Amino acid sequence: MISVNQPLLNTLSPEDVEVVIRRAGEAEVDEMWSYVKRKTEPRWLWHAIDHQSGKVLAYAFGRRQDEVFLKLKRLLEPFGITTYYTDYWGAYTRHIDVDAHQPGKRNTQKIERKHLTLRTRIKRLTRKTICFSKSIQMHDIVIGLFVNRYEFGLRV
Repeated sequence: MISVNQPLLNTLSPEDVEVVIRRAGEAEVDEMWSYVKRKTEPRWLWHAIDHQSGKVLAYAFGRRQDEVFLKLKRLLEPFGITTYYTDYWGAYTRHIDVDAHQPGKRNTQKIERKHLTLRTRIKRLTRKTICFSKSIQMHDIVIGLFVNRYEFGLRV
């Protein structure tokens, strides 16, 4: 998160910018299915939210494979997460330390609710729809722009 101490005129110096790194001790992690071209070509949105605030911490796109989860896990390293709440998908049990992993439905309610919001707002994520992406690039761009705008507050 960046806050500016004085209004932007023509230039911005490093002294005028304060960078705040948010820490999140607990995170909910899940994956969300969609497809490109046809349902036989699935594309997954993997994302993590802060368990306390419900804010998105990071996201990644790819198949439902361990490599994509490991990419997301690397993105989460700066947040200092000590507890991961997930479902029972094998990638989580293989790559999260047993002491830090708490699988189950009880603590993943916020991220499941976030899925409903995304499916409502982005037609490409709706299960029964005629709206779909024709390329992986457009799929990732459309969803990424939405997440960056509405979750991170970035102007796109």
